[in-house]
Amino acid sequence: MGLAHEGEQAVQRMAGEGGPGWGSPMFGAEIGGFTEFIRHQRLIALSGANAEGNVWCTVLTGDEGFVDTLDSRTMVIHTLPPVGDPLRDAFAEPGDFGMVVLSPETLRRVKAAGTARRDGDRLVLRTEQVLGNCPKYLQLRTVVDDATPPGPPHATVGRELTGEQQAMVRAADTFFIGSRAAGHGADANHRGGQPGFVAVTGPRTLTWPDYLGNSFFMTLGNMQLDPRCGLVFLDWETGRTLQLSGTGRINWDPQQARQFPGARRMVEFEVDHVVDIERASRLRWQLHAYSRFNPPAPVPAASAARP
Repeated sequence: MGLAHEGEQAVQRMAGEGGPGWGSPMFGAEIGGFTEFIRHQRLIALSGANAEGNVWCTVLTGDEGFVDTLDSRTMVIHTLPPVGDPLRDAFAEPGDFGMVVLSPETLRRVKAAGTARRDGDRLVLRTEQVLGNCPKYLQLRTVVDDATPPGPPHATVGRELTGEQQAMVRAADTFFIGSRAAGHGADANHRGGQPGFVAVTGPRTLTWPDYLGNSFFMTLGNMQLDPRCGLVFLDWETGRTLQLSGTGRINWDPQQARQFPGARRMVEFEVDHVVDIERASRLRWQLHAYSRFNPPAPVPAASAARP
């Protein structure tokens, strides 16, 4: 992953940000000083492709230590995605993974990417890229309950969003996105904003603003080369996850971006597959504060028209 990423470079040129060598080539494979942080976290987002080649992203949670490091380039996740999760049976053969290790309590996150393989009821990860990310757009949350749900996870699948699922997306202040590009591996990333920052434009279409970041464009760079990507929304209060797999594209129209405060450009997503899992996580979180970096949410057209 130390090679120049032509997708990142193309997006940087169009955005007028970054520059030669900026992005993926800046980061090495060593876990280094992130070891202790990783061992204490209870939530990660993991991305990869299933047997059909569809890109998905999932959320995994556990006790402190459920993600551990074996050496300077090897991590272990001591759990698997729940039954019904599209990544449950992934990595039987080594495959590209992207990961975000997130601490909502301290507003810290670490990203890793490389190759994952399944080893019994755990995943073994060989890192090719590890980096710390800034706290922008992270909402402050703490765990308030940790109990076994009253029943196993229950998954339902579809090809478009139901009305109730659309409402869940509209209410979200956070989601994770997975992407992948040949020769550059997979990536998992965090997106956050005020509730309403993700707009549902139809039962199979979403759009959201791309805010000011670090100008690496790891997600958009992958998307520039391969539009397949996956999203996951977590209901922090119930442990439910809503996973979407489909295709994304960057909308560079400044007129569209002006409808969303703080947007540099827009990202449009078309849904191909939906997996909705009740009780995917046993953790329950309480929201304490939205990020001070969050731009205001857009005003819905109907509300804006009122006197």
